[in-house]
Amino acid sequence: MIPPFQRFLDEQREPVYRFLIAAVGRDAADDCFQETFIAAMNAYPRLRPDSNLRAWVLTIAGRKATDHHRARARNPVPVAEPEPPPAPGGPPTTDDLAPDDDALWAAVRALPPKQRAAVTLRYAGDLSHRQVAEALGCSEDAARRSAHEGLKRLRQEVPVP
Repeated sequence: MIPPFQRFLDEQREPVYRFLIAAVGRDAADDCFQETFIAAMNAYPRLRPDSNLRAWVLTIAGRKATDHHRARARNPVPVAEPEPPPAPGGPPTTDDLAPDDDALWAAVRALPPKQRAAVTLRYAGDLSHRQVAEALGCSEDAARRSAHEGLKRLRQEVPVP
């Protein structure tokens, strides 16, 4: 049996918000979160009792994140003057070597859509590969491969000291 919507919202709030932060960044996560749960509330009465609620709501969140990225791609991007290069010399500091969380999430957002969705659903959404496949509408092997390729690319772009 499907729980009342408020209980569903309380149970899924944190994983959905974490997923959206990973998918669109902190600035846009609140708007996407609201849009996700408005869409979920509208469709909630039509759900089948055997539905996987987390996969279902994360699928909606993923679509809202995709909508956000598409809308952002249509907007012009202001270009600032480049910063001057650092002065040569001096050994690198630990700050230069340690990956920043913002840099990591920026790299996640730069992944191709399927890889980004698979990585964020799997690791930020804490879903199994089977649930990721269900949310993305693909086979479990395809979901596993997308997550693997996304992680491989992240390891190349965001080196860990």
